[in-house]
Amino acid sequence: MTVSDKSYQTIVIGGGPAGLFAASRMSHGSTLLIEKKERFGLKLLISGSGQCNFTHRGQPAEFLKHYGNNHRFLKKALYEFTNADLIRYFQQEGLHTVEDKNGKIFPSSLKSSDVLDILLRKCRENEVTLLSGKPVTRVEYHEGCFFVSTDSSVFRSGNLVIATGGLSYPSTGSSGDGYRFAEMLGHHIVNPKPALTPVTVKDYRLADLSGISLSDMEVQLYQNGKKTATHRGDIVFTLSGLSGPGIIDFSRYIEAGDVLKLNFVNEHSAQFNERFIKEAVSSGKTTIQAWLRPFNIPRNLLRRLLQIAGVEPGMPMAAVNKQSRNALVACLCECAFEVEKTGGFKTAMATAGGVDLGEVSPQTMESKLVPGLYFAGEVLDVDGDTGGYNIQAAFSTAYLVAKSIQQKTENR
Repeated sequence: MTVSDKSYQTIVIGGGPAGLFAASRMSHGSTLLIEKKERFGLKLLISGSGQCNFTHRGQPAEFLKHYGNNHRFLKKALYEFTNADLIRYFQQEGLHTVEDKNGKIFPSSLKSSDVLDILLRKCRENEVTLLSGKPVTRVEYHEGCFFVSTDSSVFRSGNLVIATGGLSYPSTGSSGDGYRFAEMLGHHIVNPKPALTPVTVKDYRLADLSGISLSDMEVQLYQNGKKTATHRGDIVFTLSGLSGPGIIDFSRYIEAGDVLKLNFVNEHSAQFNERFIKEAVSSGKTTIQAWLRPFNIPRNLLRRLLQIAGVEPGMPMAAVNKQSRNALVACLCECAFEVEKTGGFKTAMATAGGVDLGEVSPQTMESKLVPGLYFAGEVLDVDGDTGGYNIQAAFSTAYLVAKSIQQKTENR
């Protein structure tokens, strides 16, 4: 049995947005917030390239579509503390906001430090004890009390909140500690993997076209030869593969060895093939390049795709034989890219996997295994799309944590 140096009502481990927000809302009793790094909110500071797009426009029902297969777990949280509630919260604290053309919400200053300053100020106003530069080494639970150890102290509490993030951007402190703590307390961890990451393509032939982007592209995912999912979004060609929201948001499902197929003409293969045959008869002298012009494929990219298909840009449509036509249709409707690897945790913006959701109440974020144990943010096995969805989930889950702890305190 460990002997504690000091007792608190609640201990929060992790000084990111989830931990800071949960701690800042503990208006009853004493709260300790422990952060392993010397500064709080390091990952928050780099979010949105330092501009902190902390949420997104849209109704809660629309939000739920942006969290992959585990989105239902967040329904209570996202409806209880919505994006509108979060925007209102910051505005009441003096932070003006601005929305970009894609629906991302930023502080009007475009400074993530302004968001962090508010969270830290609210913690101080509620007399939260802030302890930074002290990595937690162990957590224990005995007879209704939690014991949290650092290298120099042991703290005791009736409630414990694990808000340590995932594994993405480990230099900011997200190095998987929360998974270890959860396992110490009997929880299971769904294997973490990088999410919101670009992909590297095997035998990539478009490196010299790096920077070309395409809007609202259809992406098909094939695993072991079978199509398993379809997604739409903007695509960017990089020096080593594919990126852009259409790939990054889809990456939670992608593994090395999978095949991604892009549709450059927004028509199914059979439909496109039939149209080609029909117009080759009626307009046979039209060149391939001229016929494809209305599809608005960037010129250099189109020339490369035709080269891959083995079709000359200036060839009349009537001169294209069946074999060449089939190659062209495949290249334009289902252009295949084999995934060599996805980006690692150093470049991934989020982590898929985490604390098993079946062991956590979606109504309160409290553990179903250990009374008084809570989880908030990215440490849970649910991840959002790029665009502010993950930070909103961090705030919304933290809101439920604080609400549950407050209600239990008031009812005692």
